[in-house]
Amino acid sequence: MEQQYPSALLERAVSEFAKLPGIGRKTALRLSLHLLRRQTADVDAFGEAVVRLKREVKYCRVCHNISDGEVCPICSDRRRDSSTICVVENIQDVMAVENTQQFNGLYHVLGGIISPMDGLGPADLEIDSLVSRVEQGGIEEVILALSSTMEGDTTNFYISRRLAHTGVRLSVIARGISVGDELEYTDEVTLGRSILNRTPLNS
Repeated sequence: MEQQYPSALLERAVSEFAKLPGIGRKTALRLSLHLLRRQTADVDAFGEAVVRLKREVKYCRVCHNISDGEVCPICSDRRRDSSTICVVENIQDVMAVENTQQFNGLYHVLGGIISPMDGLGPADLEIDSLVSRVEQGGIEEVILALSSTMEGDTTNFYISRRLAHTGVRLSVIARGISVGDELEYTDEVTLGRSILNRTPLNS
């Protein structure tokens, strides 16, 4: 039986919350009622934060990580090792690797992995810009830190073919991460060791 709401405004708020990943209508109702009980200033601050997130956050023109400016803090940090690039699937993976405190190089966010089932091909990812970064010179190693799934391995192979002419050293993170695991859900110790114990990628 469909839930009846005493207010059309409440129903609309529930419907919007329910569009978020992992949020069902019961949880959406609980969140909506929670906001209703909060001070108006708190709800205004919440709403402003969400709106500004969408309107003002940028994507780094170098690595495609999210940033408040044209270039993210990692790419603009001269203390980082600019000769090493860690290639990851998404922004959550950048945060996961950073949390290990075992990597001091730069990143390149692909924005996904090759997955025909999901309609994602090489042209949908930031692979061309990765090739351009390496071709510009100064990059000695590219670490492919993608999920150890069939799609991740396919993407690794494709990138290795695209970078073969550059002569750059390619490596993949050690398989301390179980096959089929998503990078962002891997514990920090295992992920950190996988970065440190990376292995050469054989074309």
